[in-house]
Amino acid sequence: MSGIFRLAELRDAEQLLDITYRAYQLIRELGLQWPAATADLALIQDNVTTNDCYVLEINGAIVATITLSKSNEVKTLTELPFIKWFAVDPYHSGKGLGGKLLDWIEEKVIHDKLGASAVTLATAKKHPWLVQMYERRGYERFLEIDSQNGDGIMYLMKKSLKYKQKTFY
Repeated sequence: MSGIFRLAELRDAEQLLDITYRAYQLIRELGLQWPAATADLALIQDNVTTNDCYVLEINGAIVATITLSKSNEVKTLTELPFIKWFAVDPYHSGKGLGGKLLDWIEEKVIHDKLGASAVTLATAKKHPWLVQMYERRGYERFLEIDSQNGDGIMYLMKKSLKYKQKTFY
């Protein structure tokens, strides 16, 4: 099953809304105040136009999405690239497709294109499996934040990106 990695376009917004809403069901059940969990079409469209929203498309259907933030939301904490709004269509969950998109973003976009040596993201301590998933992928907690909005402790996590330079002859 091969896929296409690409930037999302406005024409993808309805499909992104559907995937994100279904993927973030547990986030809503946990009472976390994440914008992606309750996004409407206008917020999805704003995300696509304001940030770099990437998708993995298979057979013409988007199966996963990740946003590379262009805003200053964490600039006071880190200058490193910040990823957010990671969602995998629940129908495709457990197939490693989200991991493939995350790997591609880390290597091809953040490391190769932006030249960054590390990347950051944030997740909630009270989520039952996200912290451990990111730790298995090489992310480390480096800051705890409690914004007093009911989400509890949020971890800012960082991953060092070390990819070998490819030599072409």
